[in-house]
Amino acid sequence: MKIAKILNNNVVLVHNDLGHEQVVMGRGIAYKKSAGDELDTALIEKVFALKSHELTGRLTELLSEIPLEVVIASECIITLAKQRLNTALHESLAIALTDHINFALERQRQNLPMRNVLQWEIRSLYPREYAIGLEALAIIAKRLQVSLPEDEAGFIALHLVNAQLNSEMPEVMHITRFMQEILHIVKYQLQLDYQTDSLSYNRFVTHLKFFSQRMLGKRGVYSDDESLHDVVRDRYPQAYLCVQKIDRHVMSKYAYALGSEERMFLTIHIERVRKETLAIEEGNDEA
Repeated sequence: MKIAKILNNNVVLVHNDLGHEQVVMGRGIAYKKSAGDELDTALIEKVFALKSHELTGRLTELLSEIPLEVVIASECIITLAKQRLNTALHESLAIALTDHINFALERQRQNLPMRNVLQWEIRSLYPREYAIGLEALAIIAKRLQVSLPEDEAGFIALHLVNAQLNSEMPEVMHITRFMQEILHIVKYQLQLDYQTDSLSYNRFVTHLKFFSQRMLGKRGVYSDDESLHDVVRDRYPQAYLCVQKIDRHVMSKYAYALGSEERMFLTIHIERVRKETLAIEEGNDEA
């Protein structure tokens, strides 16, 4: 493996056997080296093989400016997230999260913490990602000897949500606000006290996450078959009335009309949440 370009003593750009660009990191890996020299593979700590040439360019620019310790901490967090979430994370996360952590460290050094205005919503809607965010703060404290405020756990969680949805951060924040609006409508329409650790609630939140993305992108789901929709409407009247209220809210605020299939799936999810919440509450009363 030969060096194509040296970014700094710890980061180089190489071309693999297929001619694809890769970014290679390792402490002192480029010390006293020049382009064209062979790499000492024993010094390699991390190899980034991004599919997108544009992302590779952004990554090389980023890594040339950021300390190796910050990049390694970010990679530890990404590895942890992949294990905890057991799902694919977009490769752009390596760039976005590393850049965010480095910026957060800079702000902390300058005593300029950033308040996370969506902290409560993030903790409520994305509990798994938020838990990883808290673990990420512990990783940063241990590896970089900097204690970041808990608001940063929320920001890290949003980056993980972003990497699952493959959306831009402003869109993820918009999705989070929209999901909270829908949850409020359901909560107060049906007088529910959400059991946030219940299976039905977490399924509902997952459905809302992707419904929100479709709605904001004006990518509706439509079907010509109204028969099943009618059955669901008649079988779950309370949940369906709630969906009608959601439909009016979405049309009024976002100029988006729910299709019959979207109304049907929302009704089913809301009914599951309603029934499971009531069952849990009844069980608690009996206890």
